[in-house]
Amino acid sequence: MTKVRIFVTYKSSVFDPQGDTVTKTIHQLGHEEVKDVQVGKFFDVTIDATGDQVDAVVREIAEKLLVNFNMETYTYQVSED
Repeated sequence: MTKVRIFVTYKSSVFDPQGDTVTKTIHQLGHEEVKDVQVGKFFDVTIDATGDQVDAVVREIAEKLLVNFNMETYTYQVSED
């Protein structure tokens, strides 16, 4: 079994309203050293495959279901059991 964490975030060219709100709130707490916050989501997926099969499964899931490519991008990390 292979565990994969897929991270989905806004593209850098897309305004992130949640990230902007969090950044402003952090500044209100007195932490002006924080310059930017980006909010995203992640999905933990367990796949009964290895190697190139994992890559193919992750790509299909992300590209057909999880990511809106007009606004978002994704990365993923693999940790094998």
